Formats: sequence, structure tokens, C-alpha cells
Amino acid sequence: MTVAVTGASGQLGRLVVEALARAGAAPIAIARTPEKIADLAERGIEVRRAAYDDPDQLDAALTGVTRLLLISGTEFGQRVAQHTTVLRAAERAGVELLAYTSIPDADHTPLILAAEHRATEQVLRTGDIPLVLLRNGWYWENYLGSLQEAKATGAFTGAAGGGRVAGAARADYAEAAAAVLTSENQGGRVYELGGDQRLTHAELADAMAAALGTPVRYENLGRAGYTAALVESGLPEPVAEVFADSDAGVETGALDVTSGDLVKLIGRPAATAESVFRAAL
Repeated sequence: MTVAVTGASGQLGRLVVEALARAGAAPIAIARTPEKIADLAERGIEVRRAAYDDPDQLDAALTGVTRLLLISGTEFGQRVAQHTTVLRAAERAGVELLAYTSIPDADHTPLILAAEHRATEQVLRTGDIPLVLLRNGWYWENYLGSLQEAKATGAFTGAAGGGRVAGAARADYAEAAAAVLTSENQGGRVYELGGDQRLTHAELADAMAAALGTPVRYENLGRAGYTAALVESGLPEPVAEVFADSDAGVETGALDVTSGDLVKLIGRPAATAESVFRAAL
């Protein structure tokens, strides 16, 4: 069994590689810019260069790989084509299991972020390789920018109303991916992944307050108001709209994962929001 991880220079990819190494899996780290993970190579982890849209690089990088984690790309609008290119290269390489990091309830969720994930899942299902879907929920780290906002202003703004987020640390999702990649009989499985702590944004504000040691209040601005606030903070309007859409989706339950799959895979409770916030300060 030879396990490889694409996007290994990214935050999640690096953590998956490290989790696999701890499990004794001797992973291969594939990255567009291997220079960013030179430290992994210095630790004895094999590092290979490949971009998602370069078939020749992918053919070389996937040589001998039997299990592959395709971490979703970051180039919005290009991701389905790029993921398809990785799939075809994996088929040529004889990969025996392909795992993909998707989004909760990708088949039905209305989140804007889900569109490319849903389309990718459809493409991957047409491939010849047994597929396992890792539908990752929200990372508590997604709120670190809000933590700094709260530190400076005493307020945490959003559009989530009273909806709940079943978040976890990025490292928890990485451990879950490593567990799947090193287990048997995974083809065809779909994991809906979220932490066992399910917080409203008001409760997230309390977690920020506990980490900061100062009061933090949650201000619900609604979708339009939150979009405007994000644009005012410097985000391009299309990006602000995606962020506000995701936050508004919390109110409708789009990020409230209740399957328990994550905890089962990692064999322990997921990290709490407060612990992630404290570690970032």
C-alpha cells in the first residue's frame, strides 16, 4: 500500500501527511510547490511535484501510488476541471482507492461553496477507481480572523442567527482522513464529518471570550449586512458574497453535522472551539 496526498503544501494536506507518517504509512506528499514542504523532505517523507492541471506532472507523481487523497483545489471556477485531470491521471496510474475532501451533504446543500464539490463528486463517480468521500465540515480555524476582530472590538459579526456549527480542528479532519486511507474496505463510503461540539455563533462568541479573557458579543447582521461589512473590510464583493452565504447557511443547518463519523474515525472527542482559539493566541 502506497498512500499519497495532493495539495500537501496546504494547511490540511500537511496535517494529513504528518498523521499518515505517525501511523507508519510512509506517505508521499504531492505539491505544486514542493519547496514549501522542504522540511517534510528533510524528515524523510517523499515529496513529489505536481499541479492539478498538469497531466505530465501528475503521471510522474502518481507512479506506484495505490491510495490517493485528492484535497479539493483552491482555484474557484477551475476546480472541477482540475479534479477531473487528477482523476484521469489516477486511473492511468492504477490507483486502487481515491478519497476526496468535499462538503457536508454535498448532494443537497444550497451553499454556493458546494457547487464545485457536487460537480466533482459526480465526475469522480464516473471513474473506474473506488471512491470514498470525506465531506468535511467547518474548521474552528475558519473563525480565527473573527477572533482577532473580537479581540480588537469586543464584537463577533456574522449572519448565522441561532444556527449551529459542528466544527472541529483542522487536525481532527486530517486524522480522520489518515484513518480512512489506512483502513480496508473504504470504497463506496461517504463520511459526513463534523465535531461533537455544536455551537451557535453566540456560543462561539462565548468561546472567544473565554480564550481572550475579555467579553465578546455576537452581532447578527443578516446576509446583506454581513456581505456589506465584509466588502467594507476589503474583501472583493464576490468573495464576500460566498462567505456571507456560508454564514447564512449555518442558520438553515447546512453546517450542523450530527453523524458522529468524525469522532468514530479519530477515536476521541474533537477539539473544542475554545482550545483552538487559545492555541492561536
